[in-house]
Amino acid sequence: MKNTFLIIFLLFISLNAFSQRNRDIGRIPQATNEPTEQEIATREREVEERKDEYINNFISTLEGDEFQKHITKQTIVSFFDAKLAILKIKYEHYLDRKAAIEQLEKTHFTELKELISESDMTKITEMIKGEFNEKEVVKKKKEKRKKKKRKKNKD
Repeated sequence: MKNTFLIIFLLFISLNAFSQRNRDIGRIPQATNEPTEQEIATREREVEERKDEYINNFISTLEGDEFQKHITKQTIVSFFDAKLAILKIKYEHYLDRKAAIEQLEKTHFTELKELISESDMTKITEMIKGEFNEKEVVKKKKEKRKKKKRKKNKD
């Protein structure tokens, strides 16, 4: 009698747990609460800082003088702002948004082509397409700092 009762009890518990797990598999978890304005502002500030860091790391890979790098940085920042504005606009179809972004990519850097070298323009095009590997740049900067530090310690 005890064994039968135990088996039925375990069967009931396992079926209950199994059904709850199946019910939760397809569901998207909901946020417990809306973010406060302070959290939104903090997140926006963090995103802006990260964007600046990313652009600075990219600019360090370019050739050219400080003036060219400064103009390039301004153009890249304005490109990202324009792209974000396009992404925030509601389009009827995703193809419209995709076409607007492609048009932005084609036309935004036309003035910059005259100012900078062809190799830098190629790097900018790669960065726009997402092929820029920031980790390599950070790694090279770190190695340079270590070499300077070692050289300074030897002297």
